Amino acid sequence: MKKLITILITCSTLIVSAQNTISKTWVPDLGNGKYKNPVLDVDYSDPDAVRVGDDFYLVASSFDAVPGLPILHSKDLVNWTIIGHALKRQPPFEHFAKTQHGNGVWAPAIRFHNGEFYIYYPDPDFGIYLTKAKNAAGPWSEPILVEAGKGLIDPCPLWDEDGKVYLVHAYAGSRAGIKSIIVVKKMNTAGDKVIEEGKLVYDGHELDPTLEGPKFYKRNGFYYIFAPAGGVSTGWQLVLRSKNMYGPYERKVVMDQGKSPINGPHQGAWVNTPSGEDWFLHFQDKNAYGRVVHLQPMKWINNWPVIGIDADGDGIGEPVLTYKKPSITKPVAISTPAESDEFNDVNLGLQWQWQANPSATWSFLNPAKGSLRLYSVKIPDSAKNYWEVPNLLLQKFPTEKFTAVTKLTFAPNIKLENEKAGLIVAGLSYANLAVKSKKEGLYLVYTTCKAADKGKLEKEETLIKLNSSTIYLSVTVSEGAKCQFSYSLDGDKFTNINDVFQAEPGKWIGAKVGLFCVREQQTNDAGYADFDWFRIEK
Repeated sequence: MKKLITILITCSTLIVSAQNTISKTWVPDLGNGKYKNPVLDVDYSDPDAVRVGDDFYLVASSFDAVPGLPILHSKDLVNWTIIGHALKRQPPFEHFAKTQHGNGVWAPAIRFHNGEFYIYYPDPDFGIYLTKAKNAAGPWSEPILVEAGKGLIDPCPLWDEDGKVYLVHAYAGSRAGIKSIIVVKKMNTAGDKVIEEGKLVYDGHELDPTLEGPKFYKRNGFYYIFAPAGGVSTGWQLVLRSKNMYGPYERKVVMDQGKSPINGPHQGAWVNTPSGEDWFLHFQDKNAYGRVVHLQPMKWINNWPVIGIDADGDGIGEPVLTYKKPSITKPVAISTPAESDEFNDVNLGLQWQWQANPSATWSFLNPAKGSLRLYSVKIPDSAKNYWEVPNLLLQKFPTEKFTAVTKLTFAPNIKLENEKAGLIVAGLSYANLAVKSKKEGLYLVYTTCKAADKGKLEKEETLIKLNSSTIYLSVTVSEGAKCQFSYSLDGDKFTNINDVFQAEPGKWIGAKVGLFCVREQQTNDAGYADFDWFRIEK
């Protein structure tokens, strides 16, 4: 276990707390009163955030990953930690017992009202859901359908001064047959049911194609809809305003890439600090690394926001790479989302997610031994490759360059063949380094599968016969998401695989890295792999 070290940095009101939650690869807090973007160099796509007192809470899309709807917490908008998930299992439960790449939780909104947190999230195939909690870390209520329907996406509520409640949302063209429009609908006073068909308040077809992700605010008598437009990797941040809930709305672009290297800076959350500063959290699409989160300064001019820095004075901001941290009176400890896991607890680290609603028989944590046991799960008969295997235990790439290392001991069922356990990088294509059981014993195998999402078959290469059931597996990810797998028999000297795998994004997400244990045959007693630890290093 790593030692706890506390250091006071005299040049700022900052306390550095070097615990397990501090990344070895990416720390946005520069320790001198400034920060660097991204503040989350991790795939927390479509972020929304809310401040409650001195605390900030962020939620993001999770698609078919379970647990879903990750909740992150910060005291200063720069140092973030994962504190829980709003969805332990995703409904409809039977539907999400199978992999549903690209489906499930799309862009959510988080708000705090009457002493409770509200998360509205869309499932483009079923409708708009609501889940609530008195504590952001949970427990969260069972999701209820606010409005059923296909193609209803990106909802956000607004409680008006007169007590009326409204919902803004967009449409997914893939389900609704139309996109680039925004509608406003009235809800009941509880905010858990839409009670009217609503009104179309803005059509982006002419000026703002791929308009989506609206967030609803009210300030100085104006209703504001913050919405991204122009496409995930190429778009801009649009703001609409009106004195009337249903419009007509004026339009203004408030941030774009400009001359900065940050492509498509848009879709996110306006928050303010207790001292009255305004800030904006948004994503940037980084292909295989997913959609990472940036923090931009924001100011109001003539009741219009300007996000980022408006160097040329045209009223449109550009994103910053480094900037002065938000003004916070109390010292804030440096912290980052969980990455490594020693498996010493009764619960998995909050960074881990399965590819579907899990079964209790997939894994077992043994704190006494400090290990995670993954039991082999039969690959679905319909699966052509691991794209359709639900029991992959994965986490997001933590930054652009890192190394993931794990130690495993494999105990296959001696009556079976072809049980397999190892380390995987997963996306539209995938690669894994694993121990495989055969009649003659255990073998180390390296497997790649290009275009896995299209049902292509794997290519497996047998590397060596193993004399021990314990092995160390590693993958080093370098710039451009190039992945070098390696192995060690003693935990000291590592041997590289004669291949460099090019990681690819998944469906609407970045590539992931993680662990697995599978089999091909039916049995009454599965084999298993014990993982001693999983560590993210430089």
